[in-house]
Amino acid sequence: MGAALGIRRDGDFAALEALDVTVGVYDSGSPLRDYHTIETVPSAAAKAPNSRPEALRDARLRTNTTITLRDYRTAPLFGVAVAGDGLGQLAAALNAPVFTLYLGRKSCPLAAPPGARVVEAEGPEDALAQLILPPWRVDRLHSLIVEDAAGEVVHDLATDRARWHFAPRRVTARAVGGPAE
Repeated sequence: MGAALGIRRDGDFAALEALDVTVGVYDSGSPLRDYHTIETVPSAAAKAPNSRPEALRDARLRTNTTITLRDYRTAPLFGVAVAGDGLGQLAAALNAPVFTLYLGRKSCPLAAPPGARVVEAEGPEDALAQLILPPWRVDRLHSLIVEDAAGEVVHDLATDRARWHFAPRRVTARAVGGPAE
């Protein structure tokens, strides 16, 4: 949502953090493991050159190469219900984003426009029941089946983005059913 509104990573996310967000998982997709190699320079050596790329080019510095694993989901289908102030502006931004929208990494852009719209609803489940499926899913009707909500605490509420300080917030996840039988 921040990218759609044109908020840079070091920008003010207070208005977005005040929103209530509910995500319905209609299709969890398939797992995909991605292997990456990361080349770094020792922290003391990285301070000497003007930039990290310059340090990596310096043949005198010994670099460290690490293999990392990243797990993704391919072809999931999520519905998102957002409640709070500024929904008209947010829907317009999602449908004509300032920055490219992607899931986690720039190599994971959305498969289709979000199709954001403002709806009248009694609660998030009612809003998710009004989801308009993407064209490739119109033959597969969905039903909204709310299971027991499971809550967890995550530390992603930014208190100081410059220092990467984050506060805890409670997240409640609800699984919703896939295609109706």
